[in-house]
Amino acid sequence: MRRIIGPTASGALKVDLALGEFVVCDQFVDRTSGRADTFYEGPETTHVSAADPYCEDLRRILVETARELDIPVRDGGTVVVIQGPRFSTRAESRWFQDAGWDVINMTAYPEGYLARELELCYANISMVTDHDVGVAGTEPVSHHQVLEVFERNNEKLRELLFAAIPKIGPQPHDVCATALAGARI
Repeated sequence: MRRIIGPTASGALKVDLALGEFVVCDQFVDRTSGRADTFYEGPETTHVSAADPYCEDLRRILVETARELDIPVRDGGTVVVIQGPRFSTRAESRWFQDAGWDVINMTAYPEGYLARELELCYANISMVTDHDVGVAGTEPVSHHQVLEVFERNNEKLRELLFAAIPKIGPQPHDVCATALAGARI
C-alpha cells in the first residue's frame, strides 16, 4: 500500500475549534528548523510541488467517515508546525492566529512532504487537544492537558481509523503518484 494517514495531537488557534474535534488539514506551514526534509540532496535538482500537500482522496475518505460516525470534523485547515519541544509564546500564538491558521503542533512536518517526494499518498488528521496560549479566554497549555484530552478522545480516533482504512483503495494516478514528473532539473 502506498497510502499513509498521519494522526497528530494539535492545539487549536481558533476559539471555535472544540477539544477532541478533528481537522483534516489541507495545508501546512513549516516553522521548524534543522529537520531533514528532502530525500533529494543531489546530484540532480528536484523540486516537488507542495501546493496541495495532502492527498485529496484520503482526505475525502477521512471526512466522510468521520461524519458517518458523528465524529466532529473540519474539512480543511492549515496546520502550522513549530520547532518543539516547547509551546508557543503568546506573541507567536497571536501571530499564527492573525495569519488565519487553524491548528498548531510540532510533528506534522516533514513527513507529509517526504511522502510526496516518494510519490506516496498522505493525509494529516489533527486532533485538537488544547487551545493555544494566545486563544482568547484560554489558559496556557500544559503537557498534562494535552495528554488528558488525547487519552479521552483516542477511542474516537481509533474508531475513525478502523472505519476509514477498509475504504482506502489502491493509490490513484493523481498528483501524489506523479509528483516527480517534471520535478527534476
